[in-house]
Amino acid sequence: MNGLAFYDLDGTLVSSNVIHQYAWFARHHPAAAWKLARLAVCSPAFVTELFSRRMFNVVFFRQYRGMSRDWLQSRAEEMFRDVLLPHTFRGAGTLVAADRAEGLRTVLLTGSLDFAVAPLARWLGIDDVVANRLEFDAGGRATGRLIPPLLAGEEKAEIIRATLAGYNVSSDRAKAYSDSFSDLPMLESVGRPSAVNPGKRLRAVAVERGWPILDLR
Repeated sequence: MNGLAFYDLDGTLVSSNVIHQYAWFARHHPAAAWKLARLAVCSPAFVTELFSRRMFNVVFFRQYRGMSRDWLQSRAEEMFRDVLLPHTFRGAGTLVAADRAEGLRTVLLTGSLDFAVAPLARWLGIDDVVANRLEFDAGGRATGRLIPPLLAGEEKAEIIRATLAGYNVSSDRAKAYSDSFSDLPMLESVGRPSAVNPGKRLRAVAVERGWPILDLR
């Protein structure tokens, strides 16, 4: 292994986001009408992502409350085919393949849910997935809470540092990719950061610091 490469998901490798994933599960759930009604109430909260990715995650994933772990896991592959695969950027597979050819261990580091993104990671050939995890009660029903650590902002950087230490790899042998200014700590924690399909704020930082700017669309 020559190093590690860490990838954000939403906006970086795919054009969809966690709301699209939940909407698919809600639409196909036995209690679809109620689940979709809750989504309609929650969707405006997506605006909070502009200010606090952490707060958005805490609020949004409550919508999964009551859903069965077995049911969610059994439908993840279908959700991948309907939602994630059609919205995967055409350059995503090429990027991951190039990093693997370079001898890097690849890691999907995302605020999406682990079971939801596992099929995409397999399809892209990504080695490891570090994602948010729902808490389930003794009966296998989602409580609406996430198991710490909640992956947003600085937490992603902490996970990268811990992973590098675990593999005894220095930061200059690590890459990170993200589209979002909220992932600046993640990008700053490696020696080879890249801004992917960046928004205005992240693009400005990338230009100032001389980081590569990639367009995978």
